[in-house]
Amino acid sequence: MTRSDWDALQDRLAARAVAYGAERSPEIGRRLAGAGMSATDVAGVADLQAIPVLAKDDLPALQAADPPFGGMLAVAAGSLTRIYRSPGPINDPQGAGDDFWRFATALRAAGFRPGDVVLNSFSYHLTPGGLMLEGGLRAVGCAVIPGGVAATTAQIEAARAAGATGYTGTPQFLLTLLERAQESGGPLGFKHALVTGAPLPPTLRARLQDGFGVDVYQAYGTADTGLLGYECAEKDGWHVAPEVVVEVLVPGDDRPAVDGEAGQVVVTSPNEVYPLVRFGTGDLSAWKRAPRPGGRPGPRLAGFLGRVGEGVKVKGMFVHPRELAAALGSDSAVTRYQAVVTADGARDVFTVRVEAASGAVVDNTALGARIREAVKIRPVVEVVEPGAIPDDARPLVDARKQLAADST
Repeated sequence: MTRSDWDALQDRLAARAVAYGAERSPEIGRRLAGAGMSATDVAGVADLQAIPVLAKDDLPALQAADPPFGGMLAVAAGSLTRIYRSPGPINDPQGAGDDFWRFATALRAAGFRPGDVVLNSFSYHLTPGGLMLEGGLRAVGCAVIPGGVAATTAQIEAARAAGATGYTGTPQFLLTLLERAQESGGPLGFKHALVTGAPLPPTLRARLQDGFGVDVYQAYGTADTGLLGYECAEKDGWHVAPEVVVEVLVPGDDRPAVDGEAGQVVVTSPNEVYPLVRFGTGDLSAWKRAPRPGGRPGPRLAGFLGRVGEGVKVKGMFVHPRELAAALGSDSAVTRYQAVVTADGARDVFTVRVEAASGAVVDNTALGARIREAVKIRPVVEVVEPGAIPDDARPLVDARKQLAADST
């Protein structure tokens, strides 16, 4: 596909998404009206610039005001296959079809083939990650071991027993499985993996590929948008999935980013169940348009470059300050708290520091269970001395960013 072919396809998708969304999505209709536009004003991607971006961080309030989907659903809720509750909290729909989130494209590019047995380590409960990948795997023709949130040992045993040769999940958990398996009786038989939901630094990719012989590919997508980008054999950026329009917009003024300039990934999708027009994912990336000999044509994203919104991704799940406030804000035994995300090698560590009220005793176990229920991640709870947390401390700090900056 040439650049002009690609641009023409994107223009058609943009016009179709706006036309369908204006007819079926009250939320899209409201934004068009607020911009003084009608669906016929949008003939291509350039015309989208007059429509305000809808930030993902705005979805919880939007859905609370107009449950369950904030006026964004284009079909009756009862016709959906499943309804999920992702961190935020955000309700996510799954429509009918074998591969609703379109991950088969990424899996085929990563070398998965019919007859492969694959361990899928994403969660199958409330959040859609497990079935996002399973839908793609089944569309390819793979047999799936639904590892989900089962214990590491149980997943290793299941993968060994079934002779699994493939893996889907976060790269950090893949490393954990491979290391634990090697310590407990022999390597796993994984030959290829599609990882997503967490960064894949070059050192971790090298460890997985050179140390354990697993051919590792990345994919990028969200529960709202489905697959957005994926690697080909060149492993030099994420090819944009052909079913969606992707813009990269500079935060602040939302102007289109030039090649190599960081900006927010903004998605327009003509999905018949959940159409999106200029949906701001909150993820930062950049365009890489230089062609690669032997690689697939079309523009590529440069990978994950950070976040615009307040959410922080930990172990493949988003954590938001408002969820911490819901779990801790009304606890009379806690006067201040702060969650800090650090890295232990390739693994994320989620620590919640709390100051106890005068005369109060904090039950670390109960508090940890309540936080885990709120954010879906097991925390390390530390009770600190009074005054250790400043009055103006941010409730959620991603210390991994600072460490990365200090090392450059």
